[in-house]
Amino acid sequence: NENDLLKNINKIHTTELGEKRIRKNVLEDISDVIEWIKNKVSDSNAIISKIGKNWYVSIDYYIITINASNYCTITVHKKNL
Repeated sequence: NENDLLKNINKIHTTELGEKRIRKNVLEDISDVIEWIKNKVSDSNAIISKIGKNWYVSIDYYIITINASNYCTITVHKKNL
């Protein structure tokens, strides 16, 4: 249920390497990666799905991958358009 991710939005985090990977993949100047992710996840246009052990959030031109058990953001990829 997508509400599980939204209810636990304050648990979203990433590792130092994850933050570097996200910055590289997003190609935007982001001052706070975690706040950027939380804003995308909580956006009313976000499509949230859980597949296996991960949450996938599709929003704008991005797909955000978040581990479902510990809320660690694994990566963000641009969608292939």
